[in-house]
Amino acid sequence: MSGLHTALAWVVVVTGLVTGAWAVGAHWKEQWRSSLLIPAIYASWVVVVLQVTLGVVVLQSGVEAGQLHYFYGFLAMAAVAIIYSYRPQVPQWEFLLFGGGNLFIMGLALRSIFL
Repeated sequence: MSGLHTALAWVVVVTGLVTGAWAVGAHWKEQWRSSLLIPAIYASWVVVVLQVTLGVVVLQSGVEAGQLHYFYGFLAMAAVAIIYSYRPQVPQWEFLLFGGGNLFIMGLALRSIFL
């Protein structure tokens, strides 16, 4: 399970980078605003939820990690909720919100990997 958790962490990094950069670019370049962008962002969030859930399973199996590792996992989940909840309040900045948020989540994942 621990190996799967580690591998999935890199999936969080890659999906965060790709969807984050794509969404930031879509803010300025209308041709980047594909109908696949928002579903791809939501899929990246599902990967975050799966990663944190798998982390809890690994923790319950007796594998320990540093306290900051747990904090970054919690913060990634909270970031998904916060980003989604702000969406209706800033429709003109939606792509920047999603892009910046996913890049932030990617940074949390990288920091958590290298703790």
